[in-house]
Amino acid sequence: MSLQEQFGKDVLLTGWGHSRFGKLADETLESLIVQVATEAIANAGIEPGRIDEIYLGQFNSGMMPLAFPSSLALQVSPDLANVPATRVENACASGSAAFQQGTKSLLAGTAKTVLVIGAEKMTHAGADVVGAGLLGADYDMAGKASTTGFTGLFAEVARHYGKRYGDANLGDVLGSIAAKNHRNGVENPYAQLRKDLGEEFCRTVSDKNPMVADPLRRTDCSPVSDGAAAVVLSTSPTGGVTAPVRLAGFGQANDFFPAARRDPTAFAATRVSWQRAMAMAGVGLADLDFAEVHDCFTIAELLMYEAMGLTEAGQGARAIEEGWVFKDGKLPVNVSGGLKAKGHPVGATGVSQHVISAMQLTGTAGEMQLANPRRAAVQNMGGVGIANYVSILETL
Repeated sequence: MSLQEQFGKDVLLTGWGHSRFGKLADETLESLIVQVATEAIANAGIEPGRIDEIYLGQFNSGMMPLAFPSSLALQVSPDLANVPATRVENACASGSAAFQQGTKSLLAGTAKTVLVIGAEKMTHAGADVVGAGLLGADYDMAGKASTTGFTGLFAEVARHYGKRYGDANLGDVLGSIAAKNHRNGVENPYAQLRKDLGEEFCRTVSDKNPMVADPLRRTDCSPVSDGAAAVVLSTSPTGGVTAPVRLAGFGQANDFFPAARRDPTAFAATRVSWQRAMAMAGVGLADLDFAEVHDCFTIAELLMYEAMGLTEAGQGARAIEEGWVFKDGKLPVNVSGGLKAKGHPVGATGVSQHVISAMQLTGTAGEMQLANPRRAAVQNMGGVGIANYVSILETL
């Protein structure tokens, strides 16, 4: 049973916009929001006055003094005056949290057209401010000093994984994931890092690729980024520039916050979010043509192969070693370059993943384009497997 069958109405992605990701010194949070919102509304083929509600995904966590940005999207047009606008925060999953809130407004019947925006401005802040802000998403480390920040938390996951399943070639596997995503990022005009670094470089510790937190090297970590993305959600086609894309199913699951209450390598709630989304869509993994997943660190993508059911636990290396997740493999993963190469402006990430997937499904992804994809999965995560969101998108 699909979402449409379950709720008796469609949720369609009818327009979208996307900024470049990177160090955008000439942009402000406001200018990024206005840019992508304007683009998404125009792409949907509607006037701004058609928007019933606005949801803005943004983490912030002290990285910007302005902590109340929900009305910035109204700067797009005077016709947006008095439109309800809400900021949504769920750590690095803030973008997908905003997307699901917009979806639920459509399903509840309180809106027919919703504008969802994800945005973050990070690069202006010092490394200590960014590090402390991101650690605010961890129960055990929030407010504490750390030399390795969130990298250290995922490095701990990698060390647990290596001890449980054997670590003889874990570093090489993670390096191969990094190399794949850097290679894919070359073809993404929005990506922050557009250079094919090669497997040898990504697998090797060097002056240009130092160890950040053993076993994670610089190439195993997503960069600090600025950027934004937006999508218009509607219950019926709007006559936009491109064909709409249907949301076939979605899932969310949260895990316990204290690390002591979680298996560090199971990502149990992540697995449940996948199961819920695919059950609502009435599809299995074999029905997907590609996936955009949350590779904030390469170990996260490795664990995602297992959480989505592509491999058994401890066998995630097979997906990269046998080429399953390459652009020409049986399930391409992070054709956009992922967070690793595209960049990770925290609140923007989830919306960006939906936009990039919609581009793929409508044949408008340019050099990134896959051959005739029909169905995709988007997976976005906040914290170390804490807040988990999955969407299944498909062509009409």
